[in-house]
Amino acid sequence: MPDGSAGRNDTRELVACHQCDELQYIGVLAPGQSVRCYRCDALLARNPAGGLLLPILLNLGALLLMLLAYFLPFLTLEIQGRLQTTTLPGTAKALYEAGMGETGIVVLLTTVIGPVVLVTGSLYVLLGVKLYRPLPGLRHIMVWIGHVLPWGMLDVFMVGVLVAAVKLSDMANLVVGPALYAYVALIVVSTAALSLFEPHVIWARMDRMGVWYRAR
Repeated sequence: MPDGSAGRNDTRELVACHQCDELQYIGVLAPGQSVRCYRCDALLARNPAGGLLLPILLNLGALLLMLLAYFLPFLTLEIQGRLQTTTLPGTAKALYEAGMGETGIVVLLTTVIGPVVLVTGSLYVLLGVKLYRPLPGLRHIMVWIGHVLPWGMLDVFMVGVLVAAVKLSDMANLVVGPALYAYVALIVVSTAALSLFEPHVIWARMDRMGVWYRAR
């Protein structure tokens, strides 16, 4: 059970288990170390062995793949000799112009805006912490990452693309563009980057930098 004296140690953080809501203190974790809930054994926090360099490189890779996935041809549809090529943002625009405005907005948020904000925000925070510099808005961007996280659904959109491709295979000839391959790679790289983005480790480093994240 946590005691009151531990709360006075600024190197420890009181957290609630996301499985059983048990309150317990977590200290500074060494690289490769993880801590689990003493009641239900759920993973509370971990410090990846590679430190911050690996997630920074992965987010840089995700940013490059985004440029390829969003601006290169995504799919080319051939119906009766007519070719129509679209990009990923163009898909959301086409849905909007076809009278499915709500669907188009959701596609734009979940496949473009959400992932871009998540990757660039994560990269901004990671670089600030890695360089040990309290960059402007570091605390607020870290908070917003948690809000934007549910809107990054790249894999869900990919499932929708596969379903649509199967349904259209008897009606038209689909030509896969280079953006689709970049999009698949983006899903893998961004998922790996997100798995190494540990809020507990980052908040602890920001606290030592003097970037106060507690509500004022």
